[in-house]
Amino acid sequence: MKFPFRFVFVVFYFTAVLIFTAYLRSAGNHIFYKLYNINAEQGRLKQQLWQKQLQLESLINPAAVSERLGE
Repeated sequence: MKFPFRFVFVVFYFTAVLIFTAYLRSAGNHIFYKLYNINAEQGRLKQQLWQKQLQLESLINPAAVSERLGE
């Protein structure tokens, strides 16, 4: 009578382990996806900041300032 109980226990245990493993894998994929999106957004914002810095430097460049004053 003990053998069927042990067998059922082992089957439920392995089933629970497999479900938990699938959950961890799904959570890992979700975290990786969020991290990838955050890195892409950060790269886009860095590029925008770089463009704004170039625009500012072109406005305060001594040659550009003297050209505007000469107009």
